[in-house]
Amino acid sequence: MPKNIREVLESIPPFNYLPSDVLDTLELKLNLKTFSPGIYVIRQSQDSLNTLFLIVRGSAEIVAVNDKGDEAVIGYRGVEEFFGETGLIDEQYPASVRVKEELTCILIPGEVIEHLIGKHSDFASYLTELLVVRMRSLYDSIIHEQIFDSSAQLETPLFRKRISAIMSSPVITCTTDHLITDVARIMEQNNISAVVVTSGDSNPVGLITMANLVHRVLARSVTDYLAITAGQIMSRNVVSIAADSFYVDALMAASRNQVKHLVVTSRGRLVGMVTLADLIKTRAAGNLKLIHDIESQPDIDGLARIGTEIDTLLNALVAERAPVPEILMILNEFHERLTRKVVQLCELDMVNRGYPVAPVEYCWVNTGSAGREEQTIRTDQDNFIIFKDHATESADSIREYFLKLALLINEGLDRCGFVKCPGNVMASNPQWCKSLGEWEQVVEHWVESVGGDPNALRQITIMMDFKPVYGEKKLADTLWKKVITFYGQSPAISHYLTQDDLSTKVPKTIWGGFATEKSGPHKDQINLKNLACVHMVNCTRIFALKNGITETNTFKRLSELRKKGGLKSDEADFIETAYETLLMFRIRENLKKVNRGEKADNYINPSHLTRQEREILKDAFTAVARLQKLTSTSFTLFWLIR
Repeated sequence: MPKNIREVLESIPPFNYLPSDVLDTLELKLNLKTFSPGIYVIRQSQDSLNTLFLIVRGSAEIVAVNDKGDEAVIGYRGVEEFFGETGLIDEQYPASVRVKEELTCILIPGEVIEHLIGKHSDFASYLTELLVVRMRSLYDSIIHEQIFDSSAQLETPLFRKRISAIMSSPVITCTTDHLITDVARIMEQNNISAVVVTSGDSNPVGLITMANLVHRVLARSVTDYLAITAGQIMSRNVVSIAADSFYVDALMAASRNQVKHLVVTSRGRLVGMVTLADLIKTRAAGNLKLIHDIESQPDIDGLARIGTEIDTLLNALVAERAPVPEILMILNEFHERLTRKVVQLCELDMVNRGYPVAPVEYCWVNTGSAGREEQTIRTDQDNFIIFKDHATESADSIREYFLKLALLINEGLDRCGFVKCPGNVMASNPQWCKSLGEWEQVVEHWVESVGGDPNALRQITIMMDFKPVYGEKKLADTLWKKVITFYGQSPAISHYLTQDDLSTKVPKTIWGGFATEKSGPHKDQINLKNLACVHMVNCTRIFALKNGITETNTFKRLSELRKKGGLKSDEADFIETAYETLLMFRIRENLKKVNRGEKADNYINPSHLTRQEREILKDAFTAVARLQKLTSTSFTLFWLIR
């Protein structure tokens, strides 16, 4: 740690942007102060201290309390980071700051910050951006808290927990030059199962666990172990996660990377560690076992039972106020693992029935909501097969094998709760089981005939959300390249897709109210899927395809459109927030119906919502209408002849 205030300031942005003489003057105006662990430096709703706190030692948690009195850690601040910035522009603090490790801060008065902002543009830009990011993060946390309150039953919203609230800190480390005998001694003295190996600049470069010592030293009967260093036996597969990430991010990182230890960082600095054991302690091990249970099932009946456990997980995620993108990510992970296991079991079943292995490479592909990674409650199947072209054997003879396999898979998925598609968009249908060459020809034909063939328009809409799930992914990637090429060669296709979407409007009246159904079983209700979400999906897809984007998830498409300039950032932000809101209402209302033994039908009665929820829903509908208008302006015949 630097020895004095001046050395601290000249090493940290935005203060290191300031001239030397300004730093000289500034040093004389500032003081250091130390706070003990557990102390609240700032309390929520407290009048502003008009002071910026710059941490030079220790760490702190940002803590918020909702209207029910539930407390949640929503952020983390470590060495060389600030807190108290919201108090520079607001009269009261929106959240508390609690000391995690003994904390030493430089206290910078608000009038000093104000003076620096007025005199130095680089300093002002950096601090302004920091304020916007922090306030946006807090706003999002509060919004999620409010939206899910009406369905939440848990005292602690686990999936809103930040890693900073779960991690172990400080981290026990060693360097690459440490002898493993010293490392073993460190582990014994601190009663820990892993030590982070750091480089000369304190960046994590490896990990030594008990397993490393056993497998790489003892199991190999290494005789000269007294000379072995940490750098020689450490695992270089270090998976890191940001301190302000959510519990779910750690859960998925551990699962996808198949590791038991995650290092936690803040601005590139090592600040903690979280282990699979920590996650299991934080949450009942049942849901964490799901992945293992899926992989270990010997038959479809076992997988079918696990499918109901995934439904239970959805209830838990909603109750724990998990953000919608995280809900989609988690459920998609389990649904895809379940699908892959069904395919593997059916491949084995084919062998047991006397059939040879697959004659050529193939790819099992999901489309529809599953292809967009937006399936929550298990819905009907939408899938197809792409198989590799063969130099001598005909596509029809190869297709015969894959149709038999697909029939088993579609039956297996149906038994696991993914009911068969009423429109028969399934791989067991010869129309949806083709070689790569055949698919390329079919897509080209659809694109060319879309203006005069309504069926071609429907098929394109179904097709262009496809995502590979199992098998040879290169086949799907190659098909996507052709799709983008064909799409780019036919400017009119965007017009026809846009006109199709504009055939239905958002369910809002000209007076700003809700346009509900006037009669029938859904009187006074609105179908959120067919009258709102579908427009978001369709219009975003049109923009994405026009910009050569092969992502299928709507949130990921919006992210890519921001990067490529296909949509302005503010428009993309508005659309993203609105889509998340719509999905939240759909998930919540569908779950209520399923838990009552009713069918999930995507309908909602606005009169049953709170006043705040109705306003949020109206805002979301406004965003849908704006996106439709933006799409119409960009992709109609008027656009084509400009």
